[in-house]
Amino acid sequence: MPATSSHTDLLVIGGGPAGCAAARTAASVGMRSVLVEPDALCRNLYRVTALNNVLGGHPGGPSLADAVTTELKNTDLCRLEIGRRVTDLRAAATHVTVTLDDGTRLTAPYAVVATGVGPLQPAEVPWISSPSGLALPPLWQADGDDAAGRTLLVLGGDRPIGTFLRAHPTTATRLLVAHTAADAYKTEEIRDDPRVTLLPVEHLTLRSSGGPTAVTAEAVDPRGARRTVTADAAYLSIGNAPTAPPGDLVRGPDGYCPPGDQHPRVLVAGDLRSARFQRIMTALGSGAEAALQAYYAARLPAV
Repeated sequence: MPATSSHTDLLVIGGGPAGCAAARTAASVGMRSVLVEPDALCRNLYRVTALNNVLGGHPGGPSLADAVTTELKNTDLCRLEIGRRVTDLRAAATHVTVTLDDGTRLTAPYAVVATGVGPLQPAEVPWISSPSGLALPPLWQADGDDAAGRTLLVLGGDRPIGTFLRAHPTTATRLLVAHTAADAYKTEEIRDDPRVTLLPVEHLTLRSSGGPTAVTAEAVDPRGARRTVTADAAYLSIGNAPTAPPGDLVRGPDGYCPPGDQHPRVLVAGDLRSARFQRIMTALGSGAEAALQAYYAARLPAV
């Protein structure tokens, strides 16, 4: 029989900024928690080389991630389950139970789900045609060596492009940013950077991809004109998809999990809530708020 643990006040699923803030805030009010993270604490934050939307004087993601993870690892009331993945989440009248990938079951009165999002791939958006099974890295994973002296085809005009350019202000590169009309407003902060060439498209067909092989794409612009685009490599900036665990979570048509639609014992925090508020500061705040919501719900009588 799988082991069962019910000696905690709060389960936290996800170890990004929102999950870490939830566990740390829970500890500050005396709540015990178990935080489950399949990879490493603040894994994605370590890859954000330049920050412009957080307090505290952190110049980049690694600095903030170090501060967050160090504080959490020194929090006595939080037990970390690193390297474990939640395979099922079930909410009952008095508790929430999650099952981990090793068969362990964890139970607590409340759970904060903060599993965030992952990058959309070309096959998941209608305006890109690509070879079967193609998977490309997001632009924020590229470093200076990936860009120096090279032409990069960026699929989508999402805001991480600006972060990349600020992180590498002196890197000589050329970004060919293929985007649809829906992303036009997001490109305002990068359109004057001399390293950027904007390519408004209705559709783009990738012919080859990635690694040392040059990328070739056929682009159809909003007027129906066709052109061939070549680059040294291709990266993604087309947005993200929610990565909620299986089980008792209510998902909207877009796959996100609106907090107000969930079981009363399941609290959603961070980027998993909506595509509209995907910022580090809002993730930290929502994680802390979710922990306090669980704290007060456990102590105040129902109205």
